[in-house]
Amino acid sequence: MKKKLVSALLCVSMVAATLVGCGNTAETTETTEKTEATEEEATEEEATEEAEDEGTVVDASAEGGSVYWLNFKPEADEALQQIAKDYTAETGVEVKVVTAASGNYESTLTAEMDKSNAPTLFVVGNQAAVKTWGEYCLDLKGTDIYNELTTDDFTLYDEDGKACSIGYCYESFGIITNTKLLGEAGYSLDDITDFESLKAVADDIHARADELGFDAFTSSGMDDSSSWRFSGHLANMPLYYEAKEDNWTECPAEIKGTYLDLFKNIWDLYITDSAVDPASLATGGYDAEAEFKDGKAVFFQNGTWEYGALSESWSDDELAMIPIYCGADGEENAGLCSGTENCWAVNKNASDADIKATIDFMTWLVTSEEGTQTMMEQFGEIPYKNAAENSNVFFKYAKQYIDEGKYVVEWTFNYTPNVNDWRAGLVAAMNKYDAGGSWDDVVTAFTAGWAQQYQAANQ
Repeated sequence: MKKKLVSALLCVSMVAATLVGCGNTAETTETTEKTEATEEEATEEEATEEAEDEGTVVDASAEGGSVYWLNFKPEADEALQQIAKDYTAETGVEVKVVTAASGNYESTLTAEMDKSNAPTLFVVGNQAAVKTWGEYCLDLKGTDIYNELTTDDFTLYDEDGKACSIGYCYESFGIITNTKLLGEAGYSLDDITDFESLKAVADDIHARADELGFDAFTSSGMDDSSSWRFSGHLANMPLYYEAKEDNWTECPAEIKGTYLDLFKNIWDLYITDSAVDPASLATGGYDAEAEFKDGKAVFFQNGTWEYGALSESWSDDELAMIPIYCGADGEENAGLCSGTENCWAVNKNASDADIKATIDFMTWLVTSEEGTQTMMEQFGEIPYKNAAENSNVFFKYAKQYIDEGKYVVEWTFNYTPNVNDWRAGLVAAMNKYDAGGSWDDVVTAFTAGWAQQYQAANQ
């Protein structure tokens, strides 16, 4: 097999504080007993034929196959080694899990794909990876594992429409809401369906803050411990709608800033309907999580990863997560901002027997009691019909919006070039605005800053 050259990284991931186990991986490690692979006596099978439009058809009679999973999440290794053993004991099918430690997943994958016993199951987590590895990917449309999906929102396609990889877990962020305090203010979740209604509720709560004993929004501190929520997650809103309109498939060299009025809408609401003076946000020192836990505000922009901390103070029926409404047309049909870089791909160059064994194993992971429980415990919410029930109430809301047919607001911020420098420029401009400056500075940092950082990243 001809060695695949790794393409330059075009797009970057969200800030590390919000990525739970998502990232590239480095040195190959197997932490439990290894079963030595028998040397191949026959030459490699020829590559499977190109998938037809209706999906890939794998020879159902293929037998004797095995699975080689090149795992993306080091912290899941122990559990995956055990689940592989259990599956082998149950079915007789050999499953080898090789876990790459954090750092160089691409280089590890390149090295492994150049071997005769290449991975049959690997990760292709974003459009840049699709460009690099798409020719190795089986078209998953029509396969048993694809048919178990509850949503297509985490499926990555190539330019020809081939389903190169499918998400096996996801995380979400939005506006965390204290339903108990919301009720004390005279409202319910049903009263908030778009930006106009969110603003009406928040404005009223803020106006009555002294009477109620709490305000609408927690602080929006702009120090490093908090600003990523706004220069990354909140900035996702205008990026998402522009990318959707312009059909981005890779990081663009320039952006228009078409929907920056939406960014202004929601940012103005955050910093106005709060107990904190906007001019003081730049200095930091605020703890929005503590404010929410202490019942000082109804709304707190953050993600599913906050459940553990917040559930210490509030019960599940007192916690909810609603979309980040910002004034986009049709946003009453929006769900949470959800995404992942944990996406399975199947090696189309594997033998029919190995492809069938791999798809059978994947399907077992998302349909069996043991498989779904392990997947949920190790990866969070999985977008499959028979997923184990997740104890994280925020995932309940994410799934509910998907089940209702609401569109997922994808993690478009993953395209951001030279991410740290771009966000630093945006934060500086937002701080000027908060202190009474012009919104034009924010627009410039957003658009001209993007072009500048793209150029810097691609020199």
